[in-house]
Amino acid sequence: MSTHWSNEEVEAIVADHLQMLTLELAGQSYSKAEHRRRLQGKLNQRPEASIEFKHCNISAVLIQLGFPYIRGYKPRSNYQAMLVDVVTGQLQQRSLLDQAALAAVQQPAVTPLGADFAHTVTQAPVRQLKVAEVQPEWQWNKPGIKRDYLEREAQNQSLGLAGEEFVLQFEHWRLNAIGQCALADRVEHVAQSKGDGLGYDVLSFEPDGRERFIEVKTTAFGKDTPFFVSKNELSFSRTAAQQFHLYRLFEFRKQPRLFDLAGEISNHCLLDPVSYRASFS
Repeated sequence: MSTHWSNEEVEAIVADHLQMLTLELAGQSYSKAEHRRRLQGKLNQRPEASIEFKHCNISAVLIQLGFPYIRGYKPRSNYQAMLVDVVTGQLQQRSLLDQAALAAVQQPAVTPLGADFAHTVTQAPVRQLKVAEVQPEWQWNKPGIKRDYLEREAQNQSLGLAGEEFVLQFEHWRLNAIGQCALADRVEHVAQSKGDGLGYDVLSFEPDGRERFIEVKTTAFGKDTPFFVSKNELSFSRTAAQQFHLYRLFEFRKQPRLFDLAGEISNHCLLDPVSYRASFS
């Protein structure tokens, strides 16, 4: 079978993917296996592995467009230019997906109680080369989109606060678990007690008593979801690199997990400038 995907095949799999994403964001159940079986007839009976990989390509395009991705379809780059055109074209016709995504990112959040902190920490994603860094055949030009839902979620104060409170609980647990109860009692939510401009949210400690500065970034979506950092946070991660930790919480509304990026943020992530301050002096 040819590895080249026709326009008709791409249109079919994108439509199916966006339908599943709409269902997931709306909190409705669906079967990926059933969707895949129904889809195969429109895809010249392509093998499941090929279909799964294309779904992961679609996830990567959606992230670039500011959309969340379907749980389980880890974003994979190196996709064909036609895929970008088809995804953006279909997104413009899906008002229900816009409504579901907007509701999902603006929904209030509550700090969960009784979390199993022993199974909360996981490995951080590995930094990947951007398409532009491997000499692509085409250059990404972000098309016009209605709104960046990931940026909207980052502005959800309820979700951000719930994530910070979760990390407070986690740090108490972490220090108590190693017998440092006195240090656990000194963990402080500095974003609340001292203000939001310090470059970090939670003051905690290492086993030897050294201070640990924790910036918390929370998402209800998957592990590979991009996050936003301020110039102040980036600068602080550089000047306090030996003590700075960025805790990334993900799948917060399901079962919160976190990974830890220790030291300067730029050592772990690709940084894209997304806004500029315009002034006249």
